[in-house]
Amino acid sequence: MPTLSDPSDQHLADLAKALAHPARLRILRLLMATPGCIGGDIVDAVGLAQSTVSEHLRILKAAGVITGEISGPRVCYALNPAALVALSTFVISLKAPDGAACCAPETKVKS
Repeated sequence: MPTLSDPSDQHLADLAKALAHPARLRILRLLMATPGCIGGDIVDAVGLAQSTVSEHLRILKAAGVITGEISGPRVCYALNPAALVALSTFVISLKAPDGAACCAPETKVKS
């Protein structure tokens, strides 16, 4: 069982933070639909300023969620699905144990 200062928790938090913006989710969906997307295409598809998209791409790349390959004067971006395995495994594990009562406290109905 992880301790309160487990480095894997920081990694999971960093991944979750990288995904915690609607524009970044749009970028990931775009990259899923068009592998090897060029940075300028992403700007056009997302509809935000180039500098804003660049910042979102930087955050996703720093978290390892995407990769960026320089191709001449352009950068081609692609998903890195392996980077999300730890986060998806953690999310899937968040369920009540078999045969256990729900973790939520009981609520009393006021009369």
